[in-house]
Amino acid sequence: MHHDRSLIENRIERVLRQRLRPAVHRTVAPLSVAAWHVNGGQGEPVDPPTALPGGPGAEGGVEYRPAGVGDRWGPAWGTSWFHLTGEVPADAAGRRVELVVDLGWEDHSPGFQAEGLVYRPDGSVVKGLNPRNSWVPIGDTATGGEQIDLYVEAAANPLIMDSDPFSPTDLGEKTTAGGEPLYRLNRIDICVFESDVWELVQDIEVLDGLMRELPEGEPRRWSIERALERALDVLDLQDIPGTADSAREELRDVLASPANASVHRISAVGHAHIDSAWLWPTRETVRKVARTSSNVVQLLDEYPEMVFAMSSAQQLEWIEQHRPEVFARVAEHIKDGRFVPVGGMWVESDTNMPGSEAMARQFVYGKRYFLEKFGVETEEVWLPDSFGYSPALPQLVRLSGSRWFLTQKISWNQRNPFPHHSFWWEGIDGTRVFTHFPPVDTYNSELSGRELAHAVRNFRDKGGASRSLVPFGWGDGGGGPTREMIARASRTADLEGSPRVTIEKPSAFFAAAEEEYADAPVWAGELYLELHRGTYTSQAKTKRGNRRSEHLLAEAELWCTTAAAQGLIEYPYDQLERIWKLVLLQQFHDILPGSSIAWVHREAAETYEQIATELTDVIVAAQRALAGDGDGTVVFNAAPHTRAGVPAFGALPQPPAPEPVKVEARDGGYVLDNGRLRVVIDARGLLTSVHDAEAAREVLAPGAAGNLLQVHPDFPNMWDAWDVDRFYRNTVVELTEADDVMLQPMGSDGIATVKVRRTFGDSHVTQLISLAPDVRRVDLGVDVDWHEREKFLKAAFPLDVHSRHASYETQFGHHERPTHENTSWEAMKFEVCAHRFVHVAEPGYGVALVNDSTYGHDVRREARTGGGTTTTLRLSLLRAPRFPDPETDQGRHLLRYALVPGAGIEDAVREGAAINLPERAVPGDQPVQPLVQVHSGTGVVTAVKLADDRSGDVVVRLYEASGGRSITQLQTSLPVTSVVETDLLERPVASSALRGTSDASAPELHLGPFQIVTLRFQLTGAE
Repeated sequence: MHHDRSLIENRIERVLRQRLRPAVHRTVAPLSVAAWHVNGGQGEPVDPPTALPGGPGAEGGVEYRPAGVGDRWGPAWGTSWFHLTGEVPADAAGRRVELVVDLGWEDHSPGFQAEGLVYRPDGSVVKGLNPRNSWVPIGDTATGGEQIDLYVEAAANPLIMDSDPFSPTDLGEKTTAGGEPLYRLNRIDICVFESDVWELVQDIEVLDGLMRELPEGEPRRWSIERALERALDVLDLQDIPGTADSAREELRDVLASPANASVHRISAVGHAHIDSAWLWPTRETVRKVARTSSNVVQLLDEYPEMVFAMSSAQQLEWIEQHRPEVFARVAEHIKDGRFVPVGGMWVESDTNMPGSEAMARQFVYGKRYFLEKFGVETEEVWLPDSFGYSPALPQLVRLSGSRWFLTQKISWNQRNPFPHHSFWWEGIDGTRVFTHFPPVDTYNSELSGRELAHAVRNFRDKGGASRSLVPFGWGDGGGGPTREMIARASRTADLEGSPRVTIEKPSAFFAAAEEEYADAPVWAGELYLELHRGTYTSQAKTKRGNRRSEHLLAEAELWCTTAAAQGLIEYPYDQLERIWKLVLLQQFHDILPGSSIAWVHREAAETYEQIATELTDVIVAAQRALAGDGDGTVVFNAAPHTRAGVPAFGALPQPPAPEPVKVEARDGGYVLDNGRLRVVIDARGLLTSVHDAEAAREVLAPGAAGNLLQVHPDFPNMWDAWDVDRFYRNTVVELTEADDVMLQPMGSDGIATVKVRRTFGDSHVTQLISLAPDVRRVDLGVDVDWHEREKFLKAAFPLDVHSRHASYETQFGHHERPTHENTSWEAMKFEVCAHRFVHVAEPGYGVALVNDSTYGHDVRREARTGGGTTTTLRLSLLRAPRFPDPETDQGRHLLRYALVPGAGIEDAVREGAAINLPERAVPGDQPVQPLVQVHSGTGVVTAVKLADDRSGDVVVRLYEASGGRSITQLQTSLPVTSVVETDLLERPVASSALRGTSDASAPELHLGPFQIVTLRFQLTGAE
């Protein structure tokens, strides 16, 4: 007889919650507890030896005092150490004994509250403690009388996103988080692990989860329901351990019923997505990684079928540096193939904003770490949580030696569901990489019945494919996979009504999926996330620090290579590698996007300042060695294009002063004219005309004003630092009132500059409008003292250009997005990312807007009165969200950008590089011949460096920049004996671009559209 569905479901739920799960651990004895709160609970974490016996603290200063259940502990971000002692009682003999330690967890997701790590007195690690993983193994078969002597390092990480998510909080900075204890010790007991009860719980959870997902009229659902009801009838709630096996017997037949041969196959991969910083600082991530890895190796020791995949070389290096005992155990399991490095990147970085070389180096440093430490060539690029994916990635994946790509985040799209789960992703150069987007729609699966059923129903490639991947495990410090998840996988390996679940390596899944679905559909272009668009702008100082660091590194490598090639300096290999890794860490997908707590962004700002100081010293030292000791001035050009007579990557004595720009005062404003452009600034300080003399046309739309600052309200529905919601456009305040408009005194450089000051809200802004001699470019700058809250600042340029598409720079090229909104796909791209330039064009004429630190943009065609359209290009300058950092972007900001009339795409590339790589004037009189020059074609060099293997070989990376085909002729001044093409890791590959040439110093490259080529030159005399 079929019963009311809710009755049996409610009965199961209550019995599990109130009787069965509590009966898994039977308390047999208490533990004695003593506590040491580091600096009263408010100190920074100490090294374990300090807190353990025999450490420095043993001499005094570390005093453990009696404590117990009910005690409060842990001001936010504090650390407390608990010493647990006791004895296994005699009546536990023959049974599995475990401790249960509840640090005071609340009913929130693991990873977002208190955590602990258990140590033995000798400093070896047992396992982590987490809200869903609170047990500590003592012995499989106790004899009684065993002495327990353990220490727990407990971290009082606060709940940043609590019951009122996205509300401003002071918990994100230690100095404002307060000193009140956050947690209370709930339970610390010696327990017998009732294995029959635990197994019964797993049986019931799996069957209950499956039953709830089966259709109401499905016979399989009825048989499961009847079996569960019989099991609960047999179970004596007053003697659960004594009747658990009998209850299990009632479930054996339904658990043994095999799956249909054609059911969907799921590859389950143990995983623990750990954000390298987010609602906690990086120092806490170091500990989260250690805790989770300790749990994982403990499971791997106990469950031979278990496989765990871990990305981010940075996180493994943290374990190596800070928890060598854990690292040794990890390394053992990597060797046996069950702890699997994936990702091939230094961190799971953002992919929208990192520059070309930085994106390449993510793969270089990540892949090389896995190779050097473990001999593992990672083939899967693993980026489940980044906020959209650059169309440059497929080529970089292939050039790094990887084959496959995994993402999850695009399941968060607001409007347009992504149409595939397994597909070929095609990048801007035509490279394709087999990609999987798990239909389970989470990278923290529990392998629950609901999740497995959702993966099957949601899979959008039925018919062509029959398998998908599910990453399972609690992330962000939640402890990773649990033994309960492994039990679910075991029970669903071959279970009627369920997909077949197999725990296996990601590579096994990808190889089988690609073979099965070799003709999978193709998705060309970016994987745009219809969410989190505000991350292109939030935390502007973090964005500026990233851009500045990337270009300082390019300069440092270039000039150090140039000087080292002449024997003038030693190349600073170690220093540059250390700095690169720092920059790559800041590109993690919650740091560079501006979506972390205040602590993280304060540290990022400090790191960027340290990097800038250090790299500037490196650059200046190399340039001074090259410039000689003369009394003159030498101008260095680190940009990849010649400018003002100075060759790319070279230096020349400072040229004579040019003819100055002509200036005319008019109607409270000014007219600036350099013979190529005529720029009119009105009394409001706005651009009312930019006339291109060479093209004999006006750039700005009729009657419109350019360089117009606009302020919008910015209060998204959720995810404040992450999101910009479309309705922000409904309201705008245009800053057309000026406090004053004045001409700055002209210097010897002949540049004319108009200074405009404005006041709005609680903020002040100074705008600089400059025109230099003999250039086709209007230089613009803003100096903002920003004190708005929940506002969005943009700079608008209405252009008289009929452009159906805009071109946006990305890594090693650019890609186009429509300026119309014909479909919902285009309409949802109302805020997009670009690097150093955006370019719009109609046949025969284009305009570029270049910048030195801005990523957010929007370009729209807007109707004009009387017919026609205006293409309005806008830069996103600043935001002011209040969660998770309530002081986001408050303070002073300096941003530079430039309008480039008459620009083709190659002009946009050149000017975008130039504004980010300004010339440097250095005392001396020696010209510097470039090590490498591009004599023809559209190839653009992005890196000149010495090979990472310290062989003395010179490595040059370049790409085709126009999106077309190019025969690019290089010339190097180095004494070279050979040149080979390599992958990103500087390993020789079969040449795709380098054509046979008798002169290794002048190689000819046949480049496809946006093709990236890395060349390795061996110098004369080098081995």
